[in-house]
Amino acid sequence: MASIEDGTILKTVFFAMLAGAAWVLASDYFELNAMQPQDLAVTPGDPMLPAVDRPEIDPDNPAYRPLEHIRTPPEQLAEPLSIELLGGGVLMLSGTIVPGAAASFADEIARRGDYVETVALNSPGGSVEDALVIGRLIRESGFSTAVGDGALCGSSCPLVLAGGVERIVSDNAAVGVHQIYAGAGGDDIGSAQAMSDAQSITARIARYLGEMGIDPLVWINAMETPPDRLYFLTMDEMEQTRLAALSDPDQ
Repeated sequence: MASIEDGTILKTVFFAMLAGAAWVLASDYFELNAMQPQDLAVTPGDPMLPAVDRPEIDPDNPAYRPLEHIRTPPEQLAEPLSIELLGGGVLMLSGTIVPGAAASFADEIARRGDYVETVALNSPGGSVEDALVIGRLIRESGFSTAVGDGALCGSSCPLVLAGGVERIVSDNAAVGVHQIYAGAGGDDIGSAQAMSDAQSITARIARYLGEMGIDPLVWINAMETPPDRLYFLTMDEMEQTRLAALSDPDQ
């Protein structure tokens, strides 16, 4: 009986956190839309966003400065997602997840999926909808996912990472999350609709992560992080939430 009650309490607390974070997300959406572009230190959508302040992290420890590990030039990461079949059954996804990327990925899997074992990621993120579809296709196909030495997996990219039946991250890679950003300068959809949309996509992401066998609490870090920053996950956080396991970068 106690374990059931404890589980109920934990679920209640978790969904309360989701609702609160969704409200913060909606509030930040309006703040960003009210800003002029020059008011933002980094425009949302840039491929390499700075880390959000984390007082518990030692800034002098290189392990907590993941942007220093990234080897791909920002202009290359900003390019639309490219899909390339490499040796050893590795399908490389590199660049921004633009709308329509999921359809391109599905076409590639239909053509050459028999050769694929692992989907390697090097992406600053992009379309959440496409990331969720790609992640599900990866799981349905039985592929593993990996973020290799010197690679970035940011914003919506970790949702793709979550799709792997096995998920490996190099300790010289960067994996970061932040709030969903609808895009400044768009239509004024109103606070009620923004709140509804934020709650809807937050619930979908939480459900998706749970289906993938990952602790949805990992996404709390995203909802607490402004869209012009990234919360870079530590290896301990990824292992504890089952988002990924450590990979030896020399292998």
